[in-house]
Amino acid sequence: MKKEQAIHQFWSGFGLKAYDEQTVPTGDDAPAFPYITYEVITDSLGYPVALTGSLWYRSTSWTDITAKKDKIAESIGYGHKTIKIDGGYMYLTRGTPFAQRMGDENDNMIRRIYIQINCEYLTAD
Repeated sequence: MKKEQAIHQFWSGFGLKAYDEQTVPTGDDAPAFPYITYEVITDSLGYPVALTGSLWYRSTSWTDITAKKDKIAESIGYGHKTIKIDGGYMYLTRGTPFAQRMGDENDNMIRRIYIQINCEYLTAD
C-alpha cells in the first residue's frame, strides 16, 4: 500500500466518509455531514511530518463529534500506531495539541474538531 493510500485508509477507518482536503466535492456534490477531511503529506525516514485532519459535524451539540475524536485518539493509543506500507511502515503518534474545537463564522451549527497527528515514514523513499 502506498503512503497516500495508507493515509486515506487511516482516516476512512472511523465510520465516516473521508476526503483528501484538496478534493472535497463542492456545490451539489458537497458531502453530507458528518465527514472527515485530511491532509496528505509524505516524506521518508528521518523527516517526521505533521498530518492533520478535521471532523465536520452539523449539530447543536459537541457530544457526537467529541466521541468520534476520542475514537481516533484510542486508535493511536497513548504510545503509537504502526501501519504497514510499501517499503516499510508509517509510525503515528498524537500531535500537540492533539485536538482543537473550531466553529464556522457562517453557520453556528457547524462543529469542527481539528486533529494533529505526528507521522514518521520508516521507509527509504
